[in-house]
Amino acid sequence: MGLGSTERIDEEERTEGVVVVVERQDSREHDQVGEGTWKHAAFHVATTIATPAAYAPLPFALASLGWPLGVSSLVGATMATWYSSLLIASLWRWNGKKQITYRHLAQSIFGFWGYWSVAYFQQVASLGNNIAIQIAAGSSLKAVYKHYHKDGTLTLQHFIIFFGAFELFLSQLPDIHSLRWVNALCTFSTIGFAGTTIGVTLYNGRNMDRKSVSYSVQGSSSFKRFKAFNALGAIAFSFGDAMLPEIQNTVKEPAKKNMYKGVSAAYSVIISTYWLLAFCGYWAFGSEVQPYILASLTNPEWTIVMANLFAVIQISGCYQIYCRPTYAYFENNKLWSKIASHFPLKNCLIRLVFTSIYIVLITLIAAAMPFFGDFVSICGAIGFTPLDFVFPAVAYLKSGRMPKNTELRISVQLLNLAIATWFSVVAILGCIGAVRFIVEDIETYKFFHDM
Repeated sequence: MGLGSTERIDEEERTEGVVVVVERQDSREHDQVGEGTWKHAAFHVATTIATPAAYAPLPFALASLGWPLGVSSLVGATMATWYSSLLIASLWRWNGKKQITYRHLAQSIFGFWGYWSVAYFQQVASLGNNIAIQIAAGSSLKAVYKHYHKDGTLTLQHFIIFFGAFELFLSQLPDIHSLRWVNALCTFSTIGFAGTTIGVTLYNGRNMDRKSVSYSVQGSSSFKRFKAFNALGAIAFSFGDAMLPEIQNTVKEPAKKNMYKGVSAAYSVIISTYWLLAFCGYWAFGSEVQPYILASLTNPEWTIVMANLFAVIQISGCYQIYCRPTYAYFENNKLWSKIASHFPLKNCLIRLVFTSIYIVLITLIAAAMPFFGDFVSICGAIGFTPLDFVFPAVAYLKSGRMPKNTELRISVQLLNLAIATWFSVVAILGCIGAVRFIVEDIETYKFFHDM
């Protein structure tokens, strides 16, 4: 037998081994029957996407691109992710088997490398998103604290740690479905945050000297270019939802129909709030708007406090959604099972140990480098763009689930190829811009800087 044949057999054995391990790890999840309604799905999707961490950078992104390019990028990204979300929902049982996670869906279509590619991008998205969320939560908690204690000595890092401790408590809930009422509260907080922030933004904008507001992008040509790249990553982050199959797994039959309704309901909230906040924030403050919109608001102070509290409540649920793939992977790992078999409270012990390690890591990074806008952009470029724009379009084409009508089939193929190509470019440009600004911030600020 030749060397090439031996390598192929080894590769097949490794692939089969991974499939067997994955199937064994998630056999319990395959047997579970979803209990959630389309409303629960809408709560989960809205909580995952429409967070203050996602809203907050949109006016800044528009300011970095200018009105024409900014508006077209925002509207285009909204329509593309809505369409992509429906594509993912349509692949729920594309081959007759239930796809319980994004990784399983990728494996069923692309095989071994599909599974591990999505696992990598999901982890990047999860880690980057939760770092950005923890920075945003710390900033909002600090703003509330400073309102009542103007000479207080607590720093941003203290509030990042406080938020991390609260997330450790929520992490002891067993699964996504157990968070449904938490996420219902978070969805209402999303509406409260958006309504309050939009109202205060308009109030601040009307009370400013409008002649002093500039909408031109400042700086050299090189700076403008990198700032625009950075903005594309921020917009991609704002529509990040790398958890759709995991959410669909919690929905009762007909899961596909319920998911269509849930996604569309969530996007109706997203469109009505995202666009309005982005446009109002850019109109009010122009090119001087801050990466975290709440930092641009000045009065009335009590409404700013309320907006910050809505922000903290909402992102506490989103943080949990993005923790879950990582938690599930390690809880089902054979090594953990062997260790836990020696202890009577094995499941609780596994969860407490691993969630503590995970949250301490996220908290440490967020406290050390609290550069909110930069993490938003790099997370959007490297994590969310491949999962939310590129993969759904390519996976749908690969699955062969094309319309029978020739003209419609060609239209779908061209649309999917255009989305996959353009957003692959966006991912590269967004990553370049984000890395550039992270390097600059590290050179400017010390670690654990109180922003």
